Amino acid sequence: MERKRIVLGVSGASGAAIAVRIATILGAMAEVELHLVVTAAAERTLAHETGPEGLRTLEEAAFHRHPIRDIGATIASGSFRTAGMIVAPASMRTTSAIASGLADNLLTRAADVHLKERRRLVLVARESPLHLGHLRAMTAVTEYGAIVAPPVPAFYLAPQTTAEIIDQIARRAIDLLALDLPLLAACWSGTA
Repeated sequence: MERKRIVLGVSGASGAAIAVRIATILGAMAEVELHLVVTAAAERTLAHETGPEGLRTLEEAAFHRHPIRDIGATIASGSFRTAGMIVAPASMRTTSAIASGLADNLLTRAADVHLKERRRLVLVARESPLHLGHLRAMTAVTEYGAIVAPPVPAFYLAPQTTAEIIDQIARRAIDLLALDLPLLAACWSGTA
């Protein structure tokens, strides 16, 4: 069985638990090979929001963690075929860099590669309120082919805990890759 390579980029915006949940779900799937890239700001946010176990959980779920400064990493090349990339959370700094083609670190370079190769790129854009520059950056990445999916809870599922909200957002982001992975589409919608 050929595994589907998925890249998970984690930037420094609040919402680190979403990245941890995405990694946990994908890392448990035999049919997925998860590649991880984490910014320095994300490491700080992870430590603050999830404690030391957050980064450890990400790394354990990943097939490989790529250093943020390794612009020569496999995920920086269009010849390294992937099934898609999720950036969760996607800070406005990262979103704006992707929108302007500023591939100054491995996360933004990998996102840029996904856009140029016309592969799925899902940005879990995390900021509120938004100013016009944020909106223009999200419009630009959408015009380039990315999917902007802010972490908005599905209140119609009547979540009882924060963990349920995080799980739904994580599963929805994964589902947007349109990979036909077992148990995902039904689970995020509450029908499983």
